[in-house]
Amino acid sequence: MEYTIQKLAEMAGVSTRALRYYDEIGLLHPNRISSSGYRIYSRREVERLQQIMFYRELSLPLDTIQELLDAPGFDSLAALKGHREQLLGQKQRLDLLIQNVERSIAAAEGSMTMRDVDKFEGFKRQQVDENEKKYGEELRTKYGEETVSRANHKLQGMSPEQYEVVTALEQQLKATLATAMQSGDPAGEQAQQAAELHKRWLCFYWDSYSKEAHAGLAQMYVDDERFTAYYDQEQPGTAAFLRDAILVYTGQ
Repeated sequence: MEYTIQKLAEMAGVSTRALRYYDEIGLLHPNRISSSGYRIYSRREVERLQQIMFYRELSLPLDTIQELLDAPGFDSLAALKGHREQLLGQKQRLDLLIQNVERSIAAAEGSMTMRDVDKFEGFKRQQVDENEKKYGEELRTKYGEETVSRANHKLQGMSPEQYEVVTALEQQLKATLATAMQSGDPAGEQAQQAAELHKRWLCFYWDSYSKEAHAGLAQMYVDDERFTAYYDQEQPGTAAFLRDAILVYTGQ
């Protein structure tokens, strides 16, 4: 079956303007142009648009989506199965947060009691899942399955007080780093305070601390662009500066 651009837009719930833009950038070309000048889409384009929309739901930029879809080894069935796994993961996190809200409402209305520790369950589960998605493979390769699993378990078992402290430590670390970078000296007092704060933050997740592991993690912040992007989002060079400060702090 074939569709005009208007019919496809209505069926998919997107605008004709978006479809024209996808055509312009080479992301989704029509199958053919009719004698009247209309863009005509076939089943193949429908399936490609579905893949595009799945990837957009996962917050991927259009240029990345195009690279994925145009890769020689792209497997549409495998991609659909991957979408399912990621969406199920999102559903699980949302269900947990919804359950948390519903229980909090019931507690506020007096129909049930809720432990303080349970009020943070959804947020901690979401943090574990996001960390796994972004950094799990690299961290497990560098530190091992057992180490990462223990860190996730420690996060899940944090009391409300501990969770509040570790969150505050992370914010304090960012603020101290921003101040320390103005001096440009990773061995300076502010920079070394940032390294100490980073150690204290780590110890909420690690069972044991070593200078070598601390320095290795700091190097990963620079070697892995995702870690770098996290620390550099406010000021470029922050990840490298933190790495240097930690190297001084640990004597590595």
